[in-house]
Amino acid sequence: MNVLPGKLVWVEHASADPAEAIRFYSALLGWDVASMDVGGEPYQIIMNAGQGIGGYRRAQPGEPANWGIYLSVPDVDRSFAEALVAGASPCLVPTDFPPAGRGATLLDPVGAMFSIWRSSSDDAPDAHVPPGHWCWHELHASDDQKALTFYETLFGLEHDSMPAGEETYYVLKSQGAARGGLVRNPAGAGPSLWLPYVLVNDVDATTRKAESLQAEVASAPDNIPGIGRYAMLRDPQGALVAVFLPERQ
Repeated sequence: MNVLPGKLVWVEHASADPAEAIRFYSALLGWDVASMDVGGEPYQIIMNAGQGIGGYRRAQPGEPANWGIYLSVPDVDRSFAEALVAGASPCLVPTDFPPAGRGATLLDPVGAMFSIWRSSSDDAPDAHVPPGHWCWHELHASDDQKALTFYETLFGLEHDSMPAGEETYYVLKSQGAARGGLVRNPAGAGPSLWLPYVLVNDVDATTRKAESLQAEVASAPDNIPGIGRYAMLRDPQGALVAVFLPERQ
């Protein structure tokens, strides 16, 4: 079984109304859904360009709407136990989700929710992605050094660093590939969280369409010099997501 430890292999939307989430993202990004039986319950898979890229689930009582990320690990139970020792808090203990795999969910030491996953099949190889696919994942952390130590120690990640205004931006890597970013949250910017990015053809047009669908613009379209253009959106149920278009090289 081919496992790519440290790779972010799944993204999942949790909300009080999954049907409404499906309608919103279908209208915004053209995503389809396919139903799959997981652990005896129906699960709605997000389909883009014929590939499953994530899923929708009903939020637990008291859980705000959110996009959650899944990190690939060789052994869910071992990683779960090690994460607790390293200061994480449990949300969902290691659980089988037949036939898909085994997973668990935690809050990391800075309070960001994340999941760990061991698929029953191979992890997908690294590849270029089409519009509508996830293209990046970014941890906004109240304490960037504490978060960096946690993810590197537990999941074998390494990092490159670069300036980002007054902050330092860390590019998390494993197997020589970039897996995501990590940056310190400015004071008062809100709780720590993982933010997923969707590749789009036009950031400004997608942002305008999101507004017409009753989403909130959390961060207006802007350029990252040498990188690309992005915007952050809060969907009608409150989950934060980003859209991105890289600069032409």
